[in-house]
Amino acid sequence: MYLKQINSPSDLKKLSIPELKELATKLREIIINRVSINGGHLASNLGVVELTISLHYVFNSPVDKIIWDVGHQSYSHKLLTGRYERFSTLRKYKGISGFPKREESEHDAFGTGHSSTSISAALGIIEGRNKNKEKFKVIAVIGDGAMTAGLALEGLNNAGHLKNDLIVILNDNEMFISPNVGALSAYLNRILTGEFYQKFKKETKSFLEGIPKLGDKAAKIAQKTEEMLKGFFLPGVIFEELGFNYVGPIDGHNIELLIGTLKRIKTASSPTLIHVITKKGKGYAFSEKNPSLFHGIGPFNLETGAPLNESGSTYSEVFGDALTELADRDDKIIAISAAMKEGTGLEHFAKKYPDRFYDVGIAEPHAVTFAAGLATQGLKPVVTIYSTFFQRAYDEIVHDVCLQNLPVVFAIDRAGIVGEDGPTHNGLFDLSYLRHIPNLVVMAPKDDIELRVMLDLALKHKGPIAIRYPRGKIQTSDIRHQTSDHFGIGEAEILKEGDDIALIAIGNTVYPALSAAERLEKDGIATMVVNARFVKPLDRNLIFSVATIVPRIITIEENVLQGGFGSAVLEFLNETDIHNVRIKRLGMPDGFIEQGQQNELRKKYGLDEEGIYLSAFSFFREPLYSH
Repeated sequence: MYLKQINSPSDLKKLSIPELKELATKLREIIINRVSINGGHLASNLGVVELTISLHYVFNSPVDKIIWDVGHQSYSHKLLTGRYERFSTLRKYKGISGFPKREESEHDAFGTGHSSTSISAALGIIEGRNKNKEKFKVIAVIGDGAMTAGLALEGLNNAGHLKNDLIVILNDNEMFISPNVGALSAYLNRILTGEFYQKFKKETKSFLEGIPKLGDKAAKIAQKTEEMLKGFFLPGVIFEELGFNYVGPIDGHNIELLIGTLKRIKTASSPTLIHVITKKGKGYAFSEKNPSLFHGIGPFNLETGAPLNESGSTYSEVFGDALTELADRDDKIIAISAAMKEGTGLEHFAKKYPDRFYDVGIAEPHAVTFAAGLATQGLKPVVTIYSTFFQRAYDEIVHDVCLQNLPVVFAIDRAGIVGEDGPTHNGLFDLSYLRHIPNLVVMAPKDDIELRVMLDLALKHKGPIAIRYPRGKIQTSDIRHQTSDHFGIGEAEILKEGDDIALIAIGNTVYPALSAAERLEKDGIATMVVNARFVKPLDRNLIFSVATIVPRIITIEENVLQGGFGSAVLEFLNETDIHNVRIKRLGMPDGFIEQGQQNELRKKYGLDEEGIYLSAFSFFREPLYSH
């Protein structure tokens, strides 16, 4: 079986069941090999191969719409929808995305990258279809982890109310109902999706409601009896209560069973949920054994499964170690994760202090308000969430934490350019959406030493406070070991003196700014470098004094320019009486930044050493005043 023969899902329909099974093996082989080179989401993709084949075999994409929740499990979908030839470019700059992307293919019905959006989006597509008087099917594929988010439950609730023909595939890869998979489950599935059962259910209800003196009472008795019997065998009563016809659980790796089930429910006119059991990481021994490690992984050795990581600690690891050390001395410290224990470096903390660690699932708004409740009881909650997902809890940050001035620590991982995961995962907005919130302190370390100091400061602070730090390895510099391990909130530092131009940098842009300054010195340009540390509160005294000495200032941040760190500096200087200083801001433009390696993108947008040097050199040569 050669994948290059599959140019569209219609080609699948020509294959026999044995050929489809052979195709599943080939898909896994290609995905494993490519992810070992490019990195990506492996375990989740290996778990849905048979499900993807079956969906495209039964339904007619792109007319029928298949929506992949989160979308990190869409690699087989991409390979089966005409992207085999470009699959080597997966997650590369200018290559195909690791997530569904509408502009990439007509088969990508809805762009995804954040969890739990599929049901709501699918429901909107169905209502749009009905308004346009069109006919096609809409299928939302959602993982059991994504079902923990409020948005998914809101979508289910509304779907049950609208009573249209939405099909939801619940991809359950945690195996918490695995005993139900097997012959009995398959038999019950055939019964529950068959015409006889559906007809019997409908006619029995009509018959009982027509009995004199019983009416609704008899119907309710029949309904409760049915629920009790189904509940004895099946875990789907909650979905039935929400208005869905529940089917399953079924074996998600049995292509024949999947195809048969999908064909039976294809003509359903009411909401249907199919519960599919899959094994995350299936087909690659190392990912089956450790699906968390292979959920999202960089390049790895195919023979050993070992990541091909460069040496050095990551910010996430340093954060996790520092928090655990502080927790050794303070039993009020609580760590909270939103389904990202490993990604945020909290594995060791969770193992050492299981009663002080909470993984709330994919439920960022709940994580923040849960932390607010803990803070009212004198505890010290630390909420660790990726920057791109942290924005999902914006209202709770404002209303539940900052409005009440509660001492909650926000540890914002993966801030700035994230890289190959692309626009859905870049954390380029947090400085802008946080710094205008009253009571909130916002800071960013330049290295691991400052990260540790900032975490200690945060846990002593009496109000809400946020630390943002990037993905990847800790940056180093000759000056790193001279970094002060004592500073207060709102205190910046001058790393290098100079009176021609000043580079005021924040977070991981500090060391590139220092390197650029050294090059500028060789050109005879005396360059000051300031490590701002804090976006809010700014070190107003230091920035004011810099502006009185240096005629040109460049602010540098790995955040969008709109409302970010540079804007804060501009706003402050606008309030002062200083008028003889020119300011230039370096940061990310007004747009969603594409995928690519972090260094590749920093170079493109002028945030590496070379880009900062060229911007400063050009800025220095411009006249101070125009006439």
